[in-house]
Amino acid sequence: MEREARRKRVHVYVSGRVQGVFFRDSTRERARRLGVSGWVCNLPDGRVEAVFEGESGAVDEMVRWCHEGPPHARVESVEAEEEPVSGGSEEFEVR
Repeated sequence: MEREARRKRVHVYVSGRVQGVFFRDSTRERARRLGVSGWVCNLPDGRVEAVFEGESGAVDEMVRWCHEGPPHARVESVEAEEEPVSGGSEEFEVR
């Protein structure tokens, strides 16, 4: 139970110039390095959507990173909402 208390799940939407700049691949690389599971995808409206689940500090680091993104991105806003931990897949994938 104590281990679960330190886990976190956050759903994010990132707006700005975030498609066509390797945002998804960069997100996957960073998440895997931090041991965070979840997924990332492009949305038809130009935003990037992602879900991060894992150790609380690592998930917080992913959300912070989304405010900057990869070098060619220009992030305008990040909406982040905490969700119940699902304990699903241990992988991080690009959808």
